[in-house]
Order: sequence, then structure tokens, then C-alpha cells
Amino acid sequence: MNLDAYRTRVAVTGGAGFIGSNLLLYLVPLYSEYLFVNIDCLTYAANLANLSSIESRDNYRFEKVDVRNAAELTACFDKYRINAVIHLAAETHVDRSIDGPAEFIQTNIVGTFNLLERAVSVAKENPGFRFHHVSTDEVYGSLGETGTFSEQSPFGPNSPYAASKAAADHLVRSYHKTYGLNTVTTNCSNNFGSLQFPEKLIPLMIRNATERQPLPVFGDGLNVRDWLYVEDHCRAIDVVFHKGEAGRTYNVGGGNEVTNIDLVESICRIMDQMLDGDRHEELIRFVEDRPGHDRRYAIDSSRIRDELGWLPKYSFEAALRATVEWYLDNDTWLESCISGDYRKYYERMYADRLSGEK
Repeated sequence: MNLDAYRTRVAVTGGAGFIGSNLLLYLVPLYSEYLFVNIDCLTYAANLANLSSIESRDNYRFEKVDVRNAAELTACFDKYRINAVIHLAAETHVDRSIDGPAEFIQTNIVGTFNLLERAVSVAKENPGFRFHHVSTDEVYGSLGETGTFSEQSPFGPNSPYAASKAAADHLVRSYHKTYGLNTVTTNCSNNFGSLQFPEKLIPLMIRNATERQPLPVFGDGLNVRDWLYVEDHCRAIDVVFHKGEAGRTYNVGGGNEVTNIDLVESICRIMDQMLDGDRHEELIRFVEDRPGHDRRYAIDSSRIRDELGWLPKYSFEAALRATVEWYLDNDTWLESCISGDYRKYYERMYADRLSGEK
């Protein structure tokens, strides 16, 4: 292919995952003058079928590459003469990080280090090189009943997942300060939407409800999360990648603080309406709380709003209804995720939760 036809050649790591798939579906048609190279090692949570609508486009390529493998990264960067990175590749599930933190250390920390090393090398010949690191609000820890996380909030991660992402954030900052690498970081709140792997709360509840299986809710269900529709997050990544100030961090939140139990009950009510009045709330079960479970997250998004003009486009209620509808309409996709080796893990995790029913 003629690489010179594309002035920007972006490596999107983790592009076959939930946020990565949605991001590529958004960006590839929008920027035909860019080449997007999807770098993913295809873990259990990745699904190339998510990208079938763009896989034949001239400005999209997929490379099966593991960010933990520096040699593979070097070869891929050289092959496509990469001059920008949007880094989403990560192990993300908190329960899994508690069960087995080693993978989170290797992927989230070592993988980020490998990418930064490659980026510093490439940036020497590409002054405009940009490295966009996509992170989480979990690096900040837990809030009390009031207040929000700002970009100045101290880090206080409480799970191995959050700690690994915090370490990656620090590495990105250090490569900007020490080596002058053009970096931006976004720390987002809980994402939801289509194509999310069903170990996460919303698709898990939808899947269990359709099967008339119990809906496990940790502890008293009063943990609060700020929910961000994935399409709004993709728009935020777009604007920060293009307009964010080098070395700057931007918090991205949906402004939708909801307790876990209220969220699950909302999903049940939507499903009652869509499935001819079936009562789903009766399936809710309170189970033993997750170790180190953060009580509340809330994001102050004023910086990205005031400096870059980003605002959420979708209301939480409309986006949640659209999300439930998508999973009900794509039950084959949802069930295909829970197969093979993952089914064994899913069944064990599910049984462990219900064994701690309160």
C-alpha cells in the first residue's frame, strides 16, 4: 500500500475490544485521510467481528500484535511507519485483577512501557508524533458522599487493576517530562454501550435477565458510578487526540451518578417493557461484596468542556435504553462471547458470587 497517501498513521492498541471497536467504527469512516492500524493480541474479550463493517476499508488494517512483545511492536511500527498512537490495550476487569494480578502488571504496565519506548524512538524522526493514553477514573480511588475527581486529585488505587493503570499513567507523564514525548491522557468514568464483553455489569445483567438467572449485586448495592456512553467517550478521545495540550490530562465523565442497585433496577424495568411485562427485579440477589470495592466515583469534566468544547451528547436514560435494546437484538453475539474457556470462568465467577448471597 502507498503509506504516503496517509499523512497520519495511527496505531490503535486494543482495537478489537469494547471501547477500541467503538472508537474505530467512529474514526475510520470519519478520517479517510488517516490510516488506522488496529493492534490487538485477541484475548478472550476481543472480537474482530465487531469491526466487520470497516474491515474492507482502505484506511484500516489489523495486526495481531501483543503490546507485551517489544519486537512485534517494532516490526509493526516499521511496517506502517506509525506516527501516532491511541493506546487502549489493557486488562480491565477488576474481579479478574483480584484473582490473577500478574496479567494486569504485564499488559497494563509493561505493555505501556514498550509502546512508550517505541514512541520515543519514532518521535525523533516525526516531530508531530502524538501518544494518547486512555485510562480510568479508578486510579483516583474512592470518594466520600460528596466531591468529584479532578485532574489534580491524588492517586489512590484500591485494586490491582487500578494500580496497574495508575502506574501506566505515571509512566506516560514521565515520558513527556523526561523525553519530551507529545502525550495526552484521558481518564474516563464507567463506559457502557454496545459490544461490551458480558463480564461487565450492564451486559451481564441483561444476559442473566434474559435467561431468568439471578442478578448478583455486590454488597448493599449503594456503590455509585458515573456512567459514560461509549459513543460520547469516542467523541472525547477524538477531540483530545486532535486538540489536547501536550502533557495534559483530561477527565471524561458522563455526569450520570447512579447506584448499582438503581442501575440494575432500571435495566429490569426497561426489559419488563421490552419483553411483554416479565418481572425481572425479582431476580436481584445481594451477594458478598468485592474486596476493596470503591464506594463512589464522580468525575469533574470541566477541563475538557471548557478548554476543548466537549459535552456528552446522549442522555443517560436514552443511552441505557438503546444499550438494552442492542443486546436484546444481538443475543447471538452476546451468547457467542460466553463460550469455550471463558464459559468455565464465567460459571465459576457466577457461582462464587451467589455462594456469598446475603
